[in-house]
Amino acid sequence: MSTALHLAKPEDLERIDTLSAAFHAEEGLEGPDEARRDAIQPLLNGSPHGAIYLIGPARAPLGYIVITFGWSIELGGMDAFVDELYIRPAVRKRGIASSVLSALPKALGSAGVKALHLEVDRENEAAQRLYSRSGFSPRARYVLMTRTL
Repeated sequence: MSTALHLAKPEDLERIDTLSAAFHAEEGLEGPDEARRDAIQPLLNGSPHGAIYLIGPARAPLGYIVITFGWSIELGGMDAFVDELYIRPAVRKRGIASSVLSALPKALGSAGVKALHLEVDRENEAAQRLYSRSGFSPRARYVLMTRTL
């Protein structure tokens, strides 16, 4: 099964939106469909703030991953955040996410990204194991905090 990554383009909006809606429903993330689509669209149009990759065949993707970019003085420059990672339920447990999480940091690192972050639901032990196996670990002194504007 191919886990190739394909940079999503504007014509992939419907595919990405369908996958993202499924992810949001599964995770209990609430919000209007229009707001979700409005957040996806700039990333498909070349925004420097992030990128979306389709996983597997571009026309029938197995999932997607959203990477957003930031900057960290502490970490020495550009950093990235896995904003969303979703694999279709029918193809889970086949190593697809592990493969993506192995390949993507290599590509990002060669592009100058110094660190890759993500957040995971405290109750989702399976995802925590996946991320730990992929080299992610909690930062001992830090807790992610958010203020919605």
